[in-house]
Amino acid sequence: MMETDERVETVTVALGERSYPIWIGQGILPTLGARLRALGLTGRAALISVPPVFDLYGEMAVASLAGAGLAAHPTIVPDGEASKCVEQLSGLWDRFVAERLERTDPVVALGGGVVGDLAGFAAATYKRGVPFVQCPTTLLAQVDSSVGGKVAIDHPLGKNLIGAFHQPAAVCVDLATLGTLPRRELVAGLGEVIRTGLAFDADFFAFLERDLERLLALESDTLRRAVATCCRIKAEVVAEDERESGGRRSLLNLGHTFGHALETLTGYTRYRHGEAVGWGIARAARLARAMGLLGEPDAARQEALLRRAGLPVDDPSPDADAMVAAMAHDKKSAGGKVRFVLTEKIGSANLYDDIPWDSLKGVLH
Repeated sequence: MMETDERVETVTVALGERSYPIWIGQGILPTLGARLRALGLTGRAALISVPPVFDLYGEMAVASLAGAGLAAHPTIVPDGEASKCVEQLSGLWDRFVAERLERTDPVVALGGGVVGDLAGFAAATYKRGVPFVQCPTTLLAQVDSSVGGKVAIDHPLGKNLIGAFHQPAAVCVDLATLGTLPRRELVAGLGEVIRTGLAFDADFFAFLERDLERLLALESDTLRRAVATCCRIKAEVVAEDERESGGRRSLLNLGHTFGHALETLTGYTRYRHGEAVGWGIARAARLARAMGLLGEPDAARQEALLRRAGLPVDDPSPDADAMVAAMAHDKKSAGGKVRFVLTEKIGSANLYDDIPWDSLKGVLH
């Protein structure tokens, strides 16, 4: 469900008593505190961020929370995927205990997917769960990771292997924060945006083909439409299949089986998550083509848009055997089989778990 006023679009993730709003608008971070107070959140707030984001927006967020009676206690963690680890998680627990955070006090994540995953998992596990608020400042987090309640840290053998489902109380998407986002991070976010169109909405994919340059230029209406569409689609999917129990939510993993393996084998340092997803989408398209599931025209359109976006479609694959071993540890594996989301046409995808080795090997080579 989506409601619109002059400044803010509100998408609702419909989960009964645990339903929550996603607020989308330009320059809305200063309204965060008042919005949370209207939801009944009071007391103190543990604000988790990383240095580059906190330097830009921390003072604004703290002031907004304080103005609404939510005394903010900032904690800054190192930037980068390496922060999704037990040591940083334990450090957040220690901070919550030291600050005497109570079960009604919210944890607020200000930053990208790393901050959201780490802070969200800390909120899910501290005192068996405290309220959690997402303030995503990267395109990838705004269109994907901040919505749906997946929170986690990484394991050396796989990405996001240690985690939980812990839905946020709210998501505050300030599109203005993308104006300070490095170009590479903006491009990485497009991996998840394109994924949404490919898996769920052919018209949205066509919109991206038509208006990609406007989106990269952060043209206001184009940006709002792209982010709101992704949030609306994900909200609908999460409402149908909250815990990814075999329904439509599994289709959000298009490109992720390949992408997560690529991230694991490159030590989470060479590729941004969205870059790896874009690379994985191209491999998934080639696999679907090799299996006769996807026609050549649709496969070509997928790769063409990924290239136009600047995603690393043509980077070589790591060793095929190492990729298969990494994929075997993927959290989406079931019954000893690696599962792949493959498109049959643009806007339509399905789950496959019986992939011929020859087809997979050909894609990886």
